[in-house]
Amino acid sequence: MYPGEPVAAAGPERRVRGPVRTAAAAVCLVLGFGLLGGAAAGAWLTGDSGERPAADYAEARSLWHEIPVDTLFPRTLRGKGAGPGRADRRWTRVAVAPDADCRDAFDPLLARALSPAGCERLLRATYTDETGSGVTTVGLLFTEADEKGMRALRERFDEDDLELRADLMPRPYAARGTAAARFGDAQRASWTIRPLTDAPVVVYTVSGFADGRTVGDPQPASEAVLEDQTTAPAQAGLGHDARGIADRIERGLRRIVAQGTGQDR
Repeated sequence: MYPGEPVAAAGPERRVRGPVRTAAAAVCLVLGFGLLGGAAAGAWLTGDSGERPAADYAEARSLWHEIPVDTLFPRTLRGKGAGPGRADRRWTRVAVAPDADCRDAFDPLLARALSPAGCERLLRATYTDETGSGVTTVGLLFTEADEKGMRALRERFDEDDLELRADLMPRPYAARGTAAARFGDAQRASWTIRPLTDAPVVVYTVSGFADGRTVGDPQPASEAVLEDQTTAPAQAGLGHDARGIADRIERGLRRIVAQGTGQDR
């Protein structure tokens, strides 16, 4: 009853209209529950609840063998404002590794840290900056984990600051006859490691000097990009390279996953 609505007088008319109103109310109640249930089902089916449907997660895992290399790892990456002092950067791809499993791809400690997620396939490419003095390997580790497993991996990396540990630096990919030919483990200078949670993928980068010089004080990219840093990786902009390339490859991967799984992101 709404405020101010006149009370119907008792009598035959009231007795007749009562059941009708009761039936109408019952119908509205049923329809209301139906609409709520339908909305809930729709959210579950479309992923609007915030959780990625298992089918989409599995589909994202298999996309690696359907994506052209030039789409996954573009020949040229442009980073507007991505360098030191917000200078523009431009990176050119110089090598692409054959897709592989993860055997011997990581140092033992990093391999152990990533092992709970498993390894479906590992894809890598190496870029050089415009000066040819810096080189950066970017990797996409497609895991065997489900969403729960990827969230657990991400939480562990975040809570234990694993991305900041120099003993967990990724390994570079060096290719003969390229600017990255001398890019070995001893040349590693800066890095990033990013377990994603909306796709079964770990994105990582590692940067170094192309001339083969060793680096005694490697520094994670999240620190090397800060102002007033005086380490060799920071002064050379290698932290910016590691972060900038990771950002762009990750962004491209998210677009590919969204298109491939029909997600609107």
